[in-house]
Amino acid sequence: MEQVKTLRIYFTSDIHGYIYPTSYREPGEQDIGLFKCVNHFEKDGNTLIIDGGDLLQGSPLGAYQHDTIGTAKPFAEIMNSCGYDYVTLGNHDFNFGMDYLESYLGTLNARCICENIKTAEGKTRFPWQLHTLENGLKVGIAGIVTDYVNVWERPEHLGTDSITNPLAAAKAALDDMRDKVDITICVYHGGFERDLSTGRVLSQSSENIACRICDELDFDILLTGHQHMSVHGQTYNGTYIVQPIDSGREFISITAEVGNGIKKINGETIPAGGTCPQQLLERFRDMEEGAQLWLDSVVGYMNKPLMPSDHLSMAANGCALTDFFNTVQMESTGAEISVTSLANEISGLPQKVRRRDVLTAYPYTNTMVVLEITGAKLKAALERSAEYFELDAEGKIAISETFLKPKVEHYNYDYYAGIEYVFDIRKPVGNRLAELKFNGKNVENDDKFTLCLNSYRASGAGGYSCYCDCPKLKEDDTEMADLILAFFDRHPKVDVEKAGKMTILPQ
Repeated sequence: MEQVKTLRIYFTSDIHGYIYPTSYREPGEQDIGLFKCVNHFEKDGNTLIIDGGDLLQGSPLGAYQHDTIGTAKPFAEIMNSCGYDYVTLGNHDFNFGMDYLESYLGTLNARCICENIKTAEGKTRFPWQLHTLENGLKVGIAGIVTDYVNVWERPEHLGTDSITNPLAAAKAALDDMRDKVDITICVYHGGFERDLSTGRVLSQSSENIACRICDELDFDILLTGHQHMSVHGQTYNGTYIVQPIDSGREFISITAEVGNGIKKINGETIPAGGTCPQQLLERFRDMEEGAQLWLDSVVGYMNKPLMPSDHLSMAANGCALTDFFNTVQMESTGAEISVTSLANEISGLPQKVRRRDVLTAYPYTNTMVVLEITGAKLKAALERSAEYFELDAEGKIAISETFLKPKVEHYNYDYYAGIEYVFDIRKPVGNRLAELKFNGKNVENDDKFTLCLNSYRASGAGGYSCYCDCPKLKEDDTEMADLILAFFDRHPKVDVEKAGKMTILPQ
């Protein structure tokens, strides 16, 4: 009888620069960050530690490292100290350009696997690997990243590389490794296009194709990320699938037993917690303390705090924070109309604004785009935003379940400035825009306007395909957080005014 061999995997993904146990929003230690995960890792020769990408961008620490130090080498040293064996790349790892990414990869001990990143000559830059464990088990491991990098990222940030079809790349890797290994793993920085409990189709785009990977390929294990939702270990069409939430708030532990023609795979989602490894805290303390000092610098003052309320109340009644964002966007771009949104987890701006407040209130690396938009396209965008609402059993305004399940997507509801509009939620989806005015006049379908919005939304992401064929008049490479900081340079004391007029029916 063949000896049963065991593989253990520790899997993280979408750390987004959260290394230390802090959200950078509130004082004190929280159960968040990579160091609150790796304290649980017990590594031996039959263990693999794997990351699914989106490490370099997303936290104030990540912003500090890029903006002031200019190298991602310390992040690689952190991953080395934590014992990582393999990483793939996420879409946000390209946000700061290839030189910055190379400063990370060039220092990293772990092997990068990303099968659908091709060189100018068409070769796979980070091919699949055969890893033989101490017990002799042969593990084939390939990585892929969502091809929506091509939609979101500026071409110059990819250098001479290209992102190809992830499914085709994964299939080629699987075909190559199949007869050479005992167990196959795909690390996919992408998520699920269907609701795993109901089968409901969530997206027709190629951004997330994990279900299709399971349907068309037969990897033993599929480690996913990107969607920031917790997918507990389960078998989907013969493939064992998982996904952790973001920011180092949990990780996945998987045990696979292989032998006698049987593969038994089990996993556990483990929340971050416990005591951080003291040697890691000490080794990278200068980096963290430098970031904290940088974040505490005062950049300006508001006439009143701009603090968020619950998402439904803000969406239905307006929000002073989004009024401010839209004011910054309109002044910075000169556009007639502005569109912005809020993150799922919102931080406001106090009266005395520090750099950390700006970076936690607007955590994305989005840049600004100015489009020429017709009245018809503007109406289509507004109709998409109106889908955020539904009426509950009592006839009261509520948030549509399609924005809450299986993944929370408050960030796909948009706030507008420069226009007056009325949504009537009693009407069916697609016919809820009851009134739309610009400068007091009804907007006609063939009217034309200039509209500023972030680069993510301008790509059509979030269900806003109406923007995709709008002429692009201007694109600013400055990130929105930097535009806000520049706004405070021009206006050290800010009085926030209402940036648009919105009415949601029924009241």
